[in-house]
Amino acid sequence: MSGVLSSPVVLDPAVGDRGAIERLIEARAPYWPVQRYFTNSAEYAASSGNAAEQMVVAPVFRGDWALDGRADPDVEWLLNDAQFAEAARTVFGGAEVVRPHTLYCNLTWQLPFAQGAGHVDVPAFRGFDRNEWPTTFLSIMGMSGLFEDVRRHIATGVAWFYAGTDGGFEYWPDGPDRPSTIHEGAIDNTMIVGDNDFMFHRVRPTGRVEDGLRSLSLDAELVHDGSGTWSIVDEGKTVASFGRDALRMSLSWKADAFATAAEAARVDDHTDDIDLGGVVARFVDDLRGRGVAASAPDDPVRDPAFIALLQEHYVRYPTVGAAA
Repeated sequence: MSGVLSSPVVLDPAVGDRGAIERLIEARAPYWPVQRYFTNSAEYAASSGNAAEQMVVAPVFRGDWALDGRADPDVEWLLNDAQFAEAARTVFGGAEVVRPHTLYCNLTWQLPFAQGAGHVDVPAFRGFDRNEWPTTFLSIMGMSGLFEDVRRHIATGVAWFYAGTDGGFEYWPDGPDRPSTIHEGAIDNTMIVGDNDFMFHRVRPTGRVEDGLRSLSLDAELVHDGSGTWSIVDEGKTVASFGRDALRMSLSWKADAFATAAEAARVDDHTDDIDLGGVVARFVDDLRGRGVAASAPDDPVRDPAFIALLQEHYVRYPTVGAAA
């Protein structure tokens, strides 16, 4: 990957009213497996950072709290948090315009292995994003480093509301070939805001291997009984019950960051967007420059041979762990 990696910003505390988050978590139950958000195993593999990994329905549940900049009144204050926006400005070098648009939570119970090898989030480009194009193809575009001039800058803040000493966050602030940083232990009510479409990261293990529940159906639900007990209900059966202290909750906040108002207008007006022809031309030109015989197939975003060729030359994962 080419380009310049922005330094992440750590917020401690993440929010002033910790209790308000707990009330939202309970009020917005039930939650469903995160795998419902992937349409196939290829999308799951792209997100997990392991190209060979098949989709497993693990006890990780998600809830959308705000999408496309629209939030219900109970979470509007959180989407538009001034501290989050200021951190986004800092990450992107004093961005003049910050537009929060997404807020979702992940709730994890007993997932005693690291989630993937380290990955970057699915990026978006001017005129080219996941609304129309496969996430696997977009991820390859981001990892290639060939599209930094048209990549949209999206700040991602991840906050934790979990008092356990495990289940932290590992990230590579200096690139995937340099040592990672581990944020774990006292993570409750902290947030890391960064360029997660460019900075590799992953979730640390939660719980013990002997207690882990590895496979659920996509119909499973995480429910709250109103008196402090959480349960996983799958195919009409309660398969596990536990207290809030066993439930690792993370909250993800995303916002577009624009250096200037003019740049924001260029995105809004679709001035100088990139199209499929332009994307494929960059890939083909770069591959030929590497001495690889490449040409554009009829359906480049889905052609198996072409995707495999792109994966071979552009997909990468972190090679170095945390410093001893």
